[in-house]
Amino acid sequence: MNWLAFRSVLWACAAVLLTVTLAEAAGEKSGKPSEFILVVQIALLIAVGRGLGELMQRIGQPSVIGELLAGLLLGPSLFGWVWPQAQSLIFPAMPEQKALIDGIAQVGILLLLLLTGMETDLKLVRKVGRAAITVSIAGIVVPFCCGFAVGQFLPETLLPHPEQRLVASLFLGTALSISSVKIVAVVVREMNFTRRNVGQIIVATAVIDDTIGWIIIAIIFSLASRGTLDFVSLSQAILGTLAFLAFSFTIGRRLVFQLIRWANDNLVSSAAVITVILLLMSVMSLATHLIGVHTVLGAFVAGVLVGESPILTKQIDERLRGLITSLFMPVFFGLAGLSADLTVLKDPYLLLLTVTLVVIASVGKFGGAFLGGALGGLSKRESFALASGMNARGSTEVIIATIGLSMGVLSENMFSMIVTMAIATTMAMPPMLRAALARLPLNKDEKARLEREEIEEKGFVANLERLLLAVDESENAKFAAHIAGLLGGARGTPITVLHVGSRAKNQEKKREEDESHESTVKSAAKFVSDLDEEATRKVDVTTRVRQKKAGDAVADEARKGFDLLVVGLNDTLGGKGKLDSKIDAVTAEFGGPLAIVAGKGIHLKQTERSAFKILVPVSGSGVSRRGAETAIALARYSATSLRVMCVSTTRDKGSRRSSPSISLSREEEILKDIEVLATRYNVEITTSIHASAAPDDAILREIKDCGADLVVMGVDRIEGDSLDFGGVAASVLKTSKVSTLLVSNGEGS
Repeated sequence: MNWLAFRSVLWACAAVLLTVTLAEAAGEKSGKPSEFILVVQIALLIAVGRGLGELMQRIGQPSVIGELLAGLLLGPSLFGWVWPQAQSLIFPAMPEQKALIDGIAQVGILLLLLLTGMETDLKLVRKVGRAAITVSIAGIVVPFCCGFAVGQFLPETLLPHPEQRLVASLFLGTALSISSVKIVAVVVREMNFTRRNVGQIIVATAVIDDTIGWIIIAIIFSLASRGTLDFVSLSQAILGTLAFLAFSFTIGRRLVFQLIRWANDNLVSSAAVITVILLLMSVMSLATHLIGVHTVLGAFVAGVLVGESPILTKQIDERLRGLITSLFMPVFFGLAGLSADLTVLKDPYLLLLTVTLVVIASVGKFGGAFLGGALGGLSKRESFALASGMNARGSTEVIIATIGLSMGVLSENMFSMIVTMAIATTMAMPPMLRAALARLPLNKDEKARLEREEIEEKGFVANLERLLLAVDESENAKFAAHIAGLLGGARGTPITVLHVGSRAKNQEKKREEDESHESTVKSAAKFVSDLDEEATRKVDVTTRVRQKKAGDAVADEARKGFDLLVVGLNDTLGGKGKLDSKIDAVTAEFGGPLAIVAGKGIHLKQTERSAFKILVPVSGSGVSRRGAETAIALARYSATSLRVMCVSTTRDKGSRRSSPSISLSREEEILKDIEVLATRYNVEITTSIHASAAPDDAILREIKDCGADLVVMGVDRIEGDSLDFGGVAASVLKTSKVSTLLVSNGEGS
C-alpha cells in the first residue's frame, strides 16, 4: 500500500509539472480567459482527484475525500504555498478565467444533487418508519442548535457581513447537522450492510437528513438573497417550497414517469432518456429559483422522481452516473478544495476554533443520533452504530459551504474551517461504523431475509425490469396476461401489451372492458400486491396495437429495452410437432428470454380464478433453474401445490441415463437447491427423481400422478431457422392435456 501511495504521489507530481510546462509553453498571459487554461484545469482536477479517490477507496475511505484532498493539494494549502508562481499560472485569480471553471462547477452541483436524489430510497424510509424518523429529527435538532449557537458567538472577523450573523448561524447550524447520504450509503454498501436492519435505518435516516437539509438550505437561501429576515419573506420561502414539493410528488411524479417512458419508447437518438432527465433537472431547478429558493432543491427532487421511475434501466442509470462521477464530481470537489486555504490554520486561534468546530459537530451529531435511536426503540449497540454513521458529512457540507461562500454569507476562513470539519468527520466515520456494525449480532428473521435477498440478486424473475406481452384475441392470450400480471405484480414491473392478432385494431376498442387483456394483467397484479406487504408499486400497463407485421411490431418494441417477452396466441403448435409459425414470426426479432404460454382446460375458462397445481422439471442446467424460479414466483400467490421433479435433461426427447446410478447425490443436490430457494419465499414443495427415465415420458407420467394442471419448463433456445426448444418441450406441448409455460434463455446465452 505504501508503494501504491508513493506511485500516486509521483503521478500527481508528474501531472502538475506537465501542466505547468504546457501552460508556460502556451504563453497564456494575454489577460483574457483562456480555453487552454480551462482544459488544463479540468484535466488536472480529474487526474489528481480520481487518482487520490482511488487511493482513498483502497484504504477504506470514500473517493470524495480524495477529490477534496486533490483540491487542497493543488490550491493555496500546498501547491500555492510551495510554488506560488506555478499555481497562479494554472489557477489564475482573474475573474473571467475563474468564471469558466466555476460555471462547470455550478452545473456539477446540480448534477450531484440529481445523483443524490436518484440514490434516495423513499420506500426504505417508509419501511423502517419510526426509528429512522426519531434518529433523523434528534440527529438534526441537536447539532443544528450547537452550530447555530457557535455562529452566534463567532468573532466578527470570521463573518464577511456581521449584520447577517443570523443567516451565517443558520448556514453553520445546517452544515453541522446534515449527514451525507452518498457517503453513508457507500460505506454501508461496501460493508455489505445495506440490507441489514440497522443498515437500512442508517441509510433511511441519512435520506431524511439530506431531504430536510436541502429544504432548509432552500429557505435559508431565500432569506439570504433578500438580506432581511421578516415574516413575509419567510412565509414565501416556506409556502413556495411546500407547494413545489406537493406538486412534484403528485402530478410531477406522473409527468416524470411518462416523459421518461415516452423518451425511451419513441426517441431513436442516442442517450435520449439521459437528455430528458437532464432537461427535467434543469426545468425543476429553474422552477425552484423562480419561487425564490435555491436551484439545488429542484435538482434533488428531480433526482428522487427519476430514481423512482419504473423503467429507469440499469444501463441508463450507469451511463448517467458515470458522467457525473468521472467529470463533474472531481471538478466540483477539487474546486471546493482549491477555495479552502488550510494555511490559515497556522494561526493558533483559528486552529483552536476549527478543532472546537469539529468536536462540537461530532459530539452534537453523535449525541443527537444516539438519543434518537434510544427514543426509536433501538438497542445501545444499534444506537451507537447509527450515531457513528450519521457523523459523516463529506459532499453535503461542502456543497452547503460552497453555496454560503458564493452568496457572501461565509468568509473564506470560515469556509476553510467547514471543509476541514467535513473531511475530518467523514474520514472518522468508516472505521467507527465498521467497528460498530461488526459487533451487531444477526437475528434469525434478519438472517432469513438476507439469504433470500442474496438469492434474488442473482435470480431471473427478481431482476425483470420490463415485460412485453404479445397477444391476440384468444382465451390463451388472456391466460398469458394473467401469468404476466402475476410475474410483474410484486415489484410493479411495467408491462406493455402488444396486440399482434389479425383483428388487433378491433381489440383497441375493448381496452376499457372488464374482459380485456389489460384488465386481466392489472387484476392479477393487484391480486399479488394485495397479498404481498413488500409490493412496491402498482403495475403500469401500456397498450400497443400493431400497425405492421407482427414480427416487425415486436422488433420495434424490443429496442425499447424489455427483459422478457411473454407470448400468448391462439395456436401454439403447428405441424410436425413444431411451434406454430405465428409464434415463430412474433419471436424472431426478440433476442432476450421468452415465455411461451400454452393454456389448456380450466385455464381457458376461468383464468383469473384458477389456482395452479404446478409441476416443474429441473435438470441442473441454468435454464431449468430459471424455469424453477418462475414456477416459485407463480406458486407464491396462485398455487395449491408445487411439485419439483429431477430429470436427466429438459431438451432432448427420449434421452436417459445409460444405466441407473447407484448414488443419486447429484439429483438430490439439485432438488435441495430448489427446495432452499422455495423455502426463502415460504413456498412448500414436494420432490421426485426420474434420473433413468426418458424425460418426456417421465414428465407426462408425473403430470398424471401429481394431478398438475400447469407445467413450467426452463428450456434452451436452439439455434436454427425456426424457433425450437428441443424434443422434450415439443413432446410435452403436443401430448399433455394441461397448460404449459416454456421459459427460455436469450439468444446466445
